[in-house]
Amino acid sequence: MKRIIVLAGFVAVVLLAVYNVITLYDKNLRVGRMWETPGVWPHEQELPVMEPDVIPFGGGEAEYRTAEAEDLGSPFKIDDPEIVTSGKSLYFTYCAQCHGKYYDGNGTVGQSFYPLPTDLQSDRVQSMHQGVFFKEISYGIPGGRQPALATTIEVTDRWRIIAYVKSLGLRK
Repeated sequence: MKRIIVLAGFVAVVLLAVYNVITLYDKNLRVGRMWETPGVWPHEQELPVMEPDVIPFGGGEAEYRTAEAEDLGSPFKIDDPEIVTSGKSLYFTYCAQCHGKYYDGNGTVGQSFYPLPTDLQSDRVQSMHQGVFFKEISYGIPGGRQPALATTIEVTDRWRIIAYVKSLGLRK
């Protein structure tokens, strides 16, 4: 029994010594604990209070996602040369890697897909309703290779790309 009491006393002395060393470390050294570093101080401020009526209740991506494809239409005049030109630039930024510089689905990345990406000058694409085209670009094609690009490309830019692709016409 004496041995257990002596052992317990020894363990208590060791733990007290370790506690004192840690306390000295925290109080006397320049390197403090995480909660004492200047990198944490900016995050200790109170969060700003949100002003009333700043959360939108209409419009935005949710409205496009829930709308019927046939009810969607471009906010731009589809044959406006300025819109088509900006759509061309956006096409080569976001789409050409898969659909190719000749719009035939033979882009550098698209060549590794099976089936190949769609020919954008095909009858199917050129006769497609704008809203269906918008939804396929935005939310992908179920069971297809078209990725959802709603989080990558802004809404207005998607409509510009559609205007450009529609301006290509059928492949001759």
